Amino acid sequence: MYLNKAMIYGNLTRDPELKALPSGINVCTLGIATNRVYKDRDGNRQEQTEYHNVVVFGSQAENSAKYLTKGNGVYVEGRLQTRSWEKDGQKMYRTEIVADRVQFGPKNGSGGGSSTGNSDTSAKSDDKAPSVPDYPEEEINPEDIPF
Repeated sequence: MYLNKAMIYGNLTRDPELKALPSGINVCTLGIATNRVYKDRDGNRQEQTEYHNVVVFGSQAENSAKYLTKGNGVYVEGRLQTRSWEKDGQKMYRTEIVADRVQFGPKNGSGGGSSTGNSDTSAKSDDKAPSVPDYPEEEINPEDIPF
């Protein structure tokens, strides 16, 4: 049995690019950055960033291009695929994740990245998706819970 599965959660490094194939199928390309924090031999905290190329097809491609922007958190499940082509007599390679599932995360890097744009831009992007409800700031007494 063989398994080719990739699962990543990170922040978009650029706005999604939506294109259409000659067959009419939509294709969206995403750039996603993931971070890994670890301690080196000396006990110092180190951070390493990996960059991933993601390709989304069909209606998920349309939704990704419509609702995602640079800095948004996103979870992607899919498979790894390496394609090759010839450019100026040299063989070029690109490994990417072909997404089966895309889930939108927090807006504008709330997952750990930095926010981009001004407040007017983020106010306009909030119209695209439902906002998070405001929760009361008061303490909850466990004795008040009915079960």
